[in-house]
Amino acid sequence: MSGVKTIMIMVDKETKRIEFYKNNEDDKIWWVDYVDYHGLYAVSFDKKKILFLFGDYPKNFTQEEKELFDKENPYWANFFRKKK
Repeated sequence: MSGVKTIMIMVDKETKRIEFYKNNEDDKIWWVDYVDYHGLYAVSFDKKKILFLFGDYPKNFTQEEKELFDKENPYWANFFRKKK
């Protein structure tokens, strides 16, 4: 994981640790790892707004975000295409 950045956030009055990382240095999308939680698939385009794959894709992605996500993540684009 290149460029991992760990931050602490407050969720429901509890402090949670999250890390931003990229699968490839050239990627524009940051994956979000909720440390100590499993099964949360989330991404960020700016390390400020976090989008969850199973709750936000594609309805809460802008057209530009969706296109970039699909380009950088063909596995997930195909996964969700099959779910329609």
